[in-house]
Amino acid sequence: MKENETSLMLRGMTRDGSARVTVLNSRAIVNQAIAYHQTAPTATAALGRLLTATSMIGVMLPEKNDTVTVSIAGDGEAGRLLCVGDYYGNVRGYIQNPLVDPPRKSSGKLDVGAAVGQGSLSLIRQIEGAELPQSGTVPLVSGEIAEDIASYFANSEQLPTICALGVLVDVDYTCLAAGGVLIQLLPFAAEETITLLERNVKELANLSDCFRRGMSNMEITELALKDIPFDPFDELEVEYRCTCSRERMHKTLLSLGEQQLCTLLAEQEAEGKARELEICCRFCNSRYVFKEKELL
Repeated sequence: MKENETSLMLRGMTRDGSARVTVLNSRAIVNQAIAYHQTAPTATAALGRLLTATSMIGVMLPEKNDTVTVSIAGDGEAGRLLCVGDYYGNVRGYIQNPLVDPPRKSSGKLDVGAAVGQGSLSLIRQIEGAELPQSGTVPLVSGEIAEDIASYFANSEQLPTICALGVLVDVDYTCLAAGGVLIQLLPFAAEETITLLERNVKELANLSDCFRRGMSNMEITELALKDIPFDPFDELEVEYRCTCSRERMHKTLLSLGEQQLCTLLAEQEAEGKARELEICCRFCNSRYVFKEKELL
């Protein structure tokens, strides 16, 4: 990853009010995920795609303190994938098996579907002030992530959606290019716009190559919305951002209760270790050690 490289997101809308569009160049986000999780190429592609999608979904949240969690539970070797995004498009995530790397497809592409397998995709929105989170779950269509995201919105929220995601891994296992396009139809969308979107979607079939060739977010938006007048209304800097802290981890341990903490400390002592507990953040692998007196 280039020094000071950032991930940029463009948001816009068709002038006839038929659809909203989000385009994200997520290479910096994916490279940060690689640095934290030391992922193999297929794991990088799977986690990178879900991080990209979650970031684009996050910026559609209504309030600044809201969050969205997108998780995939498949029966493939990748295990569980989980990503959390916020109102600003910042995102964090993890994959249960960061070393998953099945044989490539006959086309030479990474086989994310094989790594993920069959299962379900869940999306949970934590909305500030709401008594309960908003949630939905759908079966996986392919495990390739983009189709599964589109299926979720179509089936769980009745919101026709085009989702294209791409992650290109370099020979040194870093991310060479990554990004996504999310287009959602709004109520009373014009038939002409729908027809043009259906025609244009094939141009997004090799999205990672578009980013690899240096196409800007605006150029990719123009590709996705060819012959459809639109207006971009902002471009944001987003990043992989973990929110863990020593204070948060301390509260997590205290939530176990005194009896459970005493049991864990006794187990440490029985193994000849110091009476202290270590907790690791699954999103950034930061480790926090707490002495007995801090916990009791």
